[in-house]
Amino acid sequence: MFRALFSLPRSVWLLGLVSLVNDSASELVYPLVPLYLSGVLMAGPRVLGLIEGLAEALASLLKLWAGVMADRSGRSKPWVVAGYGMAGLARPLIALVSGWPLLLALRLADRVAKAVRAAPRDALLAASIAPGQRGLAFGLHRAMDNAGAVIGPLLAWALLGAGVPLGQVFLWAVLPGLACVGLTLAVRDAPPPAAPPPRFSWTLADLPAPLRRYLVVVALFTLGNSSNMFLLLRAKELGVAEAQVPLLWAAVSGVAALFSVPLGGLSDRVGRLRLLVAGYLAYALFYIGMGWFAAPGAMLYVLFGLYGIFMAATDGVERALLADLVPAGQRGTAYGWLNLVMGAMLLPASLLFGGLWEGLSARVAFGFSAGCALAAALLLTSWVRPASTMR
Repeated sequence: MFRALFSLPRSVWLLGLVSLVNDSASELVYPLVPLYLSGVLMAGPRVLGLIEGLAEALASLLKLWAGVMADRSGRSKPWVVAGYGMAGLARPLIALVSGWPLLLALRLADRVAKAVRAAPRDALLAASIAPGQRGLAFGLHRAMDNAGAVIGPLLAWALLGAGVPLGQVFLWAVLPGLACVGLTLAVRDAPPPAAPPPRFSWTLADLPAPLRRYLVVVALFTLGNSSNMFLLLRAKELGVAEAQVPLLWAAVSGVAALFSVPLGGLSDRVGRLRLLVAGYLAYALFYIGMGWFAAPGAMLYVLFGLYGIFMAATDGVERALLADLVPAGQRGTAYGWLNLVMGAMLLPASLLFGGLWEGLSARVAFGFSAGCALAAALLLTSWVRPASTMR
Protein backbone atom coordinates (compact mmCIF):
# COMPACT_ATOMS: atom_id res chain seq x y z
CA MET A 1 0.00 0.00 0.00
CA PHE A 2 2.87 2.40 0.79
CA ARG A 3 4.20 2.07 -2.75
CA ALA A 4 0.77 2.95 -4.15
CA LEU A 5 0.43 5.79 -1.66
CA PHE A 6 3.71 7.44 -2.60
CA SER A 7 2.99 6.98 -6.30
CA LEU A 8 0.00 9.31 -6.05
CA PRO A 9 0.35 12.51 -8.12
CA ARG A 10 1.83 15.68 -6.65
CA SER A 11 -1.54 17.44 -6.84
CA VAL A 12 -3.14 14.85 -4.55
CA TRP A 13 -0.46 15.35 -1.90
CA LEU A 14 -0.62 19.13 -2.20
CA LEU A 15 -4.40 19.20 -1.79
CA GLY A 16 -4.10 16.88 1.21
CA LEU A 17 -1.47 19.12 2.78
CA VAL A 18 -3.68 22.17 2.17
CA SER A 19 -6.54 20.44 4.00
CA LEU A 20 -4.27 19.53 6.92
CA VAL A 21 -3.01 23.10 7.33
CA ASN A 22 -6.43 24.67 6.76
CA ASP A 23 -8.23 22.36 9.18
CA SER A 24 -5.58 23.02 11.81
CA ALA A 25 -6.42 26.72 11.51
CA SER A 26 -10.17 26.09 11.40
CA GLU A 27 -10.16 23.85 14.48
CA LEU A 28 -7.87 26.30 16.25
CA VAL A 29 -10.54 28.98 15.86
CA TYR A 30 -13.88 27.13 15.87
CA PRO A 31 -13.91 25.82 19.49
CA LEU A 32 -12.99 29.30 20.75
CA VAL A 33 -15.79 31.21 18.98
CA PRO A 34 -18.43 30.44 21.67
CA LEU A 35 -15.97 31.49 24.40
CA TYR A 36 -15.14 34.74 22.60
CA LEU A 37 -18.81 35.43 21.90
CA SER A 38 -19.90 35.02 25.52
CA GLY A 39 -16.80 36.16 27.39
CA VAL A 40 -15.68 39.12 25.25
CA LEU A 41 -18.66 40.17 23.10
CA MET A 42 -21.21 39.43 25.86
CA ALA A 43 -23.68 37.58 23.62
CA GLY A 44 -25.57 34.39 24.46
CA PRO A 45 -26.60 31.04 22.97
CA ARG A 46 -29.37 32.59 20.85
CA VAL A 47 -26.85 34.75 18.98
CA LEU A 48 -24.52 31.77 18.59
CA GLY A 49 -27.35 29.77 17.05
CA LEU A 50 -28.19 32.62 14.68
CA ILE A 51 -24.56 32.98 13.57
CA GLU A 52 -23.93 29.27 12.98
CA GLY A 53 -27.35 28.61 11.42
CA LEU A 54 -27.06 31.44 8.89
CA ALA A 55 -23.46 30.53 8.08
CA GLU A 56 -24.20 26.87 7.37
CA ALA A 57 -27.41 27.59 5.42
CA LEU A 58 -25.64 30.05 3.12
CA ALA A 59 -22.72 27.67 2.63
CA SER A 60 -25.03 24.80 1.61
CA LEU A 61 -26.52 26.81 -1.27
CA LEU A 62 -23.22 28.25 -2.46
CA LYS A 63 -21.52 24.85 -2.61
CA LEU A 64 -23.81 23.85 -5.46
CA TRP A 65 -23.34 27.18 -7.24
CA ALA A 66 -19.55 26.94 -7.04
CA GLY A 67 -19.58 23.39 -8.43
CA VAL A 68 -21.78 24.39 -11.36
CA MET A 69 -19.62 27.42 -12.15
CA ALA A 70 -16.42 25.36 -12.01
CA ASP A 71 -17.92 22.92 -14.56
CA ARG A 72 -19.03 25.76 -16.82
CA SER A 73 -15.65 27.48 -16.75
CA GLY A 74 -13.73 24.21 -17.11
CA ARG A 75 -11.36 25.34 -14.34
CA SER A 76 -11.30 24.35 -10.67
CA LYS A 77 -8.07 25.87 -9.35
CA PRO A 78 -9.19 29.55 -9.24
CA TRP A 79 -12.16 28.61 -7.04
CA VAL A 80 -9.93 26.57 -4.73
CA VAL A 81 -7.37 29.39 -4.36
CA ALA A 82 -10.10 31.98 -3.75
CA GLY A 83 -11.85 29.82 -1.16
CA TYR A 84 -8.76 29.13 0.93
CA GLY A 85 -7.60 32.73 0.58
CA MET A 86 -10.90 34.17 1.82
CA ALA A 87 -10.94 31.84 4.83
CA GLY A 88 -7.33 32.67 5.67
CA LEU A 89 -8.22 36.37 5.76
CA ALA A 90 -11.48 36.06 7.72
CA ARG A 91 -10.34 33.94 10.67
CA PRO A 92 -7.63 36.19 12.17
CA LEU A 93 -9.86 39.25 11.80
CA ILE A 94 -12.12 37.82 14.53
CA ALA A 95 -9.57 39.19 17.02
CA LEU A 96 -10.45 42.74 15.93
CA VAL A 97 -14.27 42.65 16.16
CA SER A 98 -16.07 44.60 18.87
CA GLY A 99 -19.62 43.30 18.41
CA TRP A 100 -21.41 40.14 17.34
CA PRO A 101 -22.69 41.52 13.97
CA LEU A 102 -19.07 41.78 12.80
CA LEU A 103 -18.42 38.27 14.07
CA LEU A 104 -21.45 37.11 12.06
CA ALA A 105 -20.00 38.76 8.94
CA LEU A 106 -16.65 37.01 9.41
CA ARG A 107 -18.26 33.62 10.08
CA LEU A 108 -20.34 34.09 6.92
CA ALA A 109 -17.15 34.91 5.01
CA ASP A 110 -15.47 31.78 6.38
CA ARG A 111 -18.39 29.55 5.42
CA VAL A 112 -18.71 31.20 1.98
CA ALA A 113 -15.02 30.48 1.49
CA LYS A 114 -15.56 26.82 2.31
CA ALA A 115 -18.54 26.66 -0.04
CA VAL A 116 -16.58 28.25 -2.89
CA ARG A 117 -13.73 25.74 -2.68
CA ALA A 118 -15.43 22.47 -1.60
CA ALA A 119 -16.95 21.09 -4.82
CA PRO A 120 -14.22 22.42 -7.18
CA ARG A 121 -11.53 20.94 -4.89
CA ASP A 122 -13.16 17.50 -4.89
CA ALA A 123 -13.60 17.68 -8.68
CA LEU A 124 -9.94 18.65 -9.08
CA LEU A 125 -8.87 15.79 -6.83
CA ALA A 126 -10.96 13.28 -8.81
CA ALA A 127 -9.54 14.57 -12.10
CA SER A 128 -5.96 14.22 -10.83
CA ILE A 129 -6.11 10.46 -10.28
CA ALA A 130 -6.90 7.27 -12.16
CA PRO A 131 -10.28 5.64 -11.33
CA GLY A 132 -8.57 2.65 -9.68
CA GLN A 133 -6.84 4.90 -7.14
CA ARG A 134 -9.70 7.25 -6.25
CA GLY A 135 -10.42 5.57 -2.94
CA LEU A 136 -6.77 5.79 -1.89
CA ALA A 137 -6.51 9.45 -2.98
CA PHE A 138 -9.69 10.55 -1.20
CA GLY A 139 -8.70 8.47 1.81
CA LEU A 140 -5.36 10.28 2.00
CA HIS A 141 -7.13 13.62 1.71
CA ARG A 142 -9.55 12.81 4.53
CA ALA A 143 -6.71 11.41 6.69
CA MET A 144 -4.79 14.68 6.41
CA ASP A 145 -7.98 16.66 7.04
CA ASN A 146 -8.66 14.67 10.21
CA ALA A 147 -5.04 15.09 11.30
CA GLY A 148 -5.63 18.83 11.11
CA ALA A 149 -8.72 18.38 13.27
CA VAL A 150 -6.44 16.88 15.95
CA ILE A 151 -3.70 19.49 15.63
CA GLY A 152 -5.99 22.55 15.79
CA PRO A 153 -7.57 21.98 19.23
CA LEU A 154 -4.19 20.95 20.66
CA LEU A 155 -2.66 24.20 19.37
CA ALA A 156 -5.49 26.20 20.95
CA TRP A 157 -5.01 24.35 24.23
CA ALA A 158 -1.24 24.96 24.14
CA LEU A 159 -1.54 28.68 23.32
CA LEU A 160 -4.17 29.31 26.00
CA GLY A 161 -2.14 27.25 28.46
CA ALA A 162 0.89 29.43 27.71
CA GLY A 163 -1.10 32.51 28.70
CA VAL A 164 -1.80 33.87 25.22
CA PRO A 165 -4.95 36.07 25.40
CA LEU A 166 -8.00 34.67 23.64
CA GLY A 167 -8.09 37.44 21.02
CA GLN A 168 -4.44 36.92 20.11
CA VAL A 169 -4.99 33.20 19.54
CA PHE A 170 -7.18 34.13 16.54
CA LEU A 171 -4.29 36.16 15.09
CA TRP A 172 -2.16 33.01 14.95
CA ALA A 173 -4.54 31.68 12.30
CA VAL A 174 -3.01 34.08 9.74
CA LEU A 175 0.09 31.86 9.39
CA PRO A 176 -1.66 28.69 8.20
CA GLY A 177 -3.93 30.87 6.06
CA LEU A 178 -0.94 32.24 4.13
CA ALA A 179 0.51 28.74 3.84
CA CYS A 180 -2.74 27.43 2.32
CA VAL A 181 -2.75 30.10 -0.37
CA GLY A 182 0.84 29.35 -1.28
CA LEU A 183 0.20 25.61 -1.49
CA THR A 184 -2.95 25.96 -3.61
CA LEU A 185 -1.09 28.20 -6.07
CA ALA A 186 1.35 25.33 -6.57
CA VAL A 187 -1.44 22.88 -7.50
CA ARG A 188 -1.76 22.17 -11.23
CA ASP A 189 -5.29 22.63 -12.58
CA ALA A 190 -6.91 19.73 -14.43
CA PRO A 191 -7.38 20.10 -18.19
CA PRO A 192 -10.93 21.15 -19.16
CA PRO A 193 -13.21 18.34 -20.41
CA ALA A 194 -13.51 17.86 -24.16
CA ALA A 195 -17.30 18.38 -24.16
CA PRO A 196 -19.15 21.17 -22.32
CA PRO A 197 -21.40 20.08 -19.44
CA PRO A 198 -25.16 19.69 -20.02
CA ARG A 199 -27.46 22.55 -19.08
CA PHE A 200 -28.00 22.73 -15.32
CA SER A 201 -31.37 21.52 -14.02
CA TRP A 202 -32.81 21.92 -10.53
CA THR A 203 -34.66 18.63 -11.10
CA LEU A 204 -31.30 16.81 -11.50
CA ALA A 205 -32.51 15.59 -14.90
CA ASP A 206 -29.08 16.42 -16.34
CA LEU A 207 -27.33 13.95 -14.01
CA PRO A 208 -27.08 10.14 -14.38
CA ALA A 209 -29.82 8.09 -12.71
CA PRO A 210 -27.42 6.14 -10.42
CA LEU A 211 -26.13 9.45 -9.06
CA ARG A 212 -29.66 10.69 -8.35
CA ARG A 213 -30.43 7.48 -6.46
CA TYR A 214 -27.17 7.82 -4.55
CA LEU A 215 -28.10 11.34 -3.43
CA VAL A 216 -31.42 10.00 -2.10
CA VAL A 217 -29.52 7.42 -0.05
CA VAL A 218 -27.16 10.09 1.29
CA ALA A 219 -30.17 12.23 2.24
CA LEU A 220 -31.73 9.33 4.15
CA PHE A 221 -28.51 8.58 5.99
CA THR A 222 -27.92 12.25 6.81
CA LEU A 223 -31.43 12.52 8.26
CA GLY A 224 -30.12 10.26 11.03
CA ASN A 225 -26.69 11.88 11.18
CA SER A 226 -27.33 14.88 13.44
CA SER A 227 -24.78 17.29 14.86
CA ASN A 228 -21.82 15.65 16.58
CA MET A 229 -22.48 17.98 19.50
CA PHE A 230 -25.14 15.47 20.61
CA LEU A 231 -22.47 12.78 20.92
CA LEU A 232 -20.39 15.00 23.18
CA LEU A 233 -23.49 15.87 25.21
CA ARG A 234 -24.23 12.16 25.62
CA ALA A 235 -20.65 11.51 26.73
CA LYS A 236 -20.96 14.23 29.36
CA GLU A 237 -24.33 12.80 30.44
CA LEU A 238 -22.68 9.40 30.86
CA GLY A 239 -20.10 10.85 33.23
CA VAL A 240 -17.16 12.02 31.12
CA ALA A 241 -15.51 15.05 32.74
CA GLU A 242 -15.87 18.32 30.83
CA ALA A 243 -12.10 18.69 30.46
CA GLN A 244 -11.91 15.26 28.79
CA VAL A 245 -14.68 15.84 26.24
CA PRO A 246 -12.49 17.78 23.74
CA LEU A 247 -9.75 15.17 24.10
CA LEU A 248 -12.27 12.42 23.45
CA TRP A 249 -13.27 14.12 20.20
CA ALA A 250 -9.63 14.68 19.24
CA ALA A 251 -9.13 10.93 19.70
CA VAL A 252 -12.00 10.26 17.25
CA SER A 253 -10.30 12.44 14.65
CA GLY A 254 -7.04 10.62 15.35
CA VAL A 255 -8.63 7.21 14.69
CA ALA A 256 -10.21 8.54 11.50
CA ALA A 257 -6.85 9.91 10.33
CA LEU A 258 -5.15 6.59 11.05
CA PHE A 259 -7.63 4.42 9.13
CA SER A 260 -8.72 6.70 6.25
CA VAL A 261 -5.85 5.76 3.94
CA PRO A 262 -6.01 1.95 4.32
CA LEU A 263 -9.82 1.88 4.12
CA GLY A 264 -9.85 4.25 1.14
CA GLY A 265 -7.31 2.03 -0.61
CA LEU A 266 -9.39 -1.03 0.28
CA SER A 267 -12.36 0.48 -1.58
CA ASP A 268 -10.25 0.47 -4.77
CA ARG A 269 -9.97 -3.31 -4.44
CA VAL A 270 -13.25 -4.52 -2.98
CA GLY A 271 -15.56 -1.80 -4.32
CA ARG A 272 -16.89 1.46 -2.91
CA LEU A 273 -20.40 0.18 -2.17
CA ARG A 274 -19.20 -2.65 0.05
CA LEU A 275 -17.03 -0.37 2.14
CA LEU A 276 -19.71 2.31 2.38
CA VAL A 277 -22.25 -0.27 3.54
CA ALA A 278 -19.77 -1.46 6.16
CA GLY A 279 -19.32 2.13 7.30
CA TYR A 280 -23.07 2.67 7.61
CA LEU A 281 -23.35 -0.55 9.64
CA ALA A 282 -20.54 0.63 11.95
CA TYR A 283 -22.46 3.88 12.42
CA ALA A 284 -25.63 1.96 13.33
CA LEU A 285 -23.73 -0.17 15.86
CA PHE A 286 -22.17 2.93 17.39
CA TYR A 287 -25.52 4.68 17.82
CA ILE A 288 -27.15 1.56 19.26
CA GLY A 289 -24.24 1.30 21.68
CA MET A 290 -24.48 4.96 22.67
CA GLY A 291 -28.21 4.60 23.27
CA TRP A 292 -28.29 1.30 25.15
CA PHE A 293 -24.89 0.02 26.29
CA ALA A 294 -22.55 3.02 26.83
CA ALA A 295 -21.11 3.55 30.28
CA PRO A 296 -18.19 5.57 31.65
CA GLY A 297 -14.86 3.86 31.13
CA ALA A 298 -13.27 1.68 28.48
CA MET A 299 -16.53 0.76 26.70
CA LEU A 300 -17.26 4.41 25.90
CA TYR A 301 -13.82 4.93 24.41
CA VAL A 302 -14.20 1.76 22.34
CA LEU A 303 -17.50 3.08 20.99
CA PHE A 304 -15.99 6.43 20.06
CA GLY A 305 -13.15 4.55 18.38
CA LEU A 306 -15.79 2.76 16.30
CA TYR A 307 -17.16 6.16 15.29
CA GLY A 308 -13.70 7.15 14.10
CA ILE A 309 -13.59 4.00 11.95
CA PHE A 310 -17.01 4.90 10.50
CA MET A 311 -15.63 8.31 9.52
CA ALA A 312 -12.58 6.72 7.93
CA ALA A 313 -14.73 4.23 5.96
CA THR A 314 -17.17 6.80 4.60
CA ASP A 315 -15.82 10.37 4.34
CA GLY A 316 -13.45 9.75 1.44
CA VAL A 317 -15.29 6.77 -0.04
CA GLU A 318 -18.52 8.77 -0.45
CA ARG A 319 -16.68 11.26 -2.65
CA ALA A 320 -14.77 8.60 -4.56
CA LEU A 321 -18.02 6.77 -5.33
CA LEU A 322 -19.60 9.96 -6.61
CA ALA A 323 -16.71 10.39 -9.07
CA ASP A 324 -17.45 6.84 -10.34
CA LEU A 325 -21.08 7.74 -11.02
CA VAL A 326 -20.75 10.94 -13.06
CA PRO A 327 -18.90 12.09 -16.24
CA ALA A 328 -15.79 14.23 -15.78
CA GLY A 329 -17.50 17.39 -17.08
CA GLN A 330 -20.19 17.24 -14.38
CA ARG A 331 -18.10 16.43 -11.31
CA GLY A 332 -18.19 19.96 -9.90
CA THR A 333 -21.98 20.05 -10.18
CA ALA A 334 -22.29 16.57 -8.67
CA TYR A 335 -20.09 17.44 -5.69
CA GLY A 336 -22.10 20.62 -5.27
CA TRP A 337 -25.30 18.58 -5.06
CA LEU A 338 -23.68 16.18 -2.58
CA ASN A 339 -22.63 19.06 -0.32
CA LEU A 340 -26.04 20.72 -0.66
CA VAL A 341 -27.89 17.53 0.30
CA MET A 342 -25.66 16.96 3.32
CA GLY A 343 -25.90 20.57 4.47
CA ALA A 344 -29.64 20.88 3.91
CA MET A 345 -30.40 17.70 5.89
CA LEU A 346 -28.24 18.64 8.87
CA LEU A 347 -30.72 21.13 10.34
CA PRO A 348 -33.82 18.85 10.24
CA ALA A 349 -31.67 15.94 11.42
CA SER A 350 -30.50 17.88 14.47
CA LEU A 351 -33.95 19.27 15.23
CA LEU A 352 -35.51 15.80 14.97
CA PHE A 353 -32.81 14.16 17.07
CA GLY A 354 -33.06 16.82 19.76
CA GLY A 355 -36.86 16.60 19.78
CA LEU A 356 -36.83 12.81 20.13
CA TRP A 357 -34.24 12.98 22.92
CA GLU A 358 -36.03 15.67 24.90
CA GLY A 359 -39.59 14.51 24.17
CA LEU A 360 -39.08 10.76 24.53
CA SER A 361 -35.61 9.53 25.48
CA ALA A 362 -31.99 9.34 24.36
CA ARG A 363 -32.52 5.70 23.39
CA VAL A 364 -35.31 6.61 20.98
CA ALA A 365 -33.20 9.35 19.40
CA PHE A 366 -30.12 7.15 18.98
CA GLY A 367 -32.29 4.27 17.77
CA PHE A 368 -33.86 6.47 15.07
CA SER A 369 -30.40 7.44 13.78
CA ALA A 370 -29.31 3.80 13.74
CA GLY A 371 -32.48 2.91 11.80
CA CYS A 372 -31.73 5.55 9.14
CA ALA A 373 -28.23 4.15 8.72
CA LEU A 374 -29.52 0.57 8.35
CA ALA A 375 -32.14 1.67 5.79
CA ALA A 376 -29.48 3.58 3.83
CA ALA A 377 -27.20 0.53 3.83
CA LEU A 378 -30.04 -1.61 2.48
CA LEU A 379 -30.76 0.87 -0.32
CA LEU A 380 -27.08 1.04 -1.24
CA THR A 381 -26.93 -2.70 -1.81
CA SER A 382 -30.19 -2.95 -3.77
CA TRP A 383 -30.67 0.36 -5.58
CA VAL A 384 -27.39 2.14 -6.35
CA ARG A 385 -25.13 0.72 -9.03
CA PRO A 386 -21.59 2.03 -9.61
CA ALA A 387 -20.15 2.82 -13.02
CA SER A 388 -18.67 -0.04 -14.99
CA THR A 389 -15.15 0.99 -13.95
CA MET A 390 -15.78 -0.16 -10.39
CA ARG A 391 -16.92 -3.46 -8.96
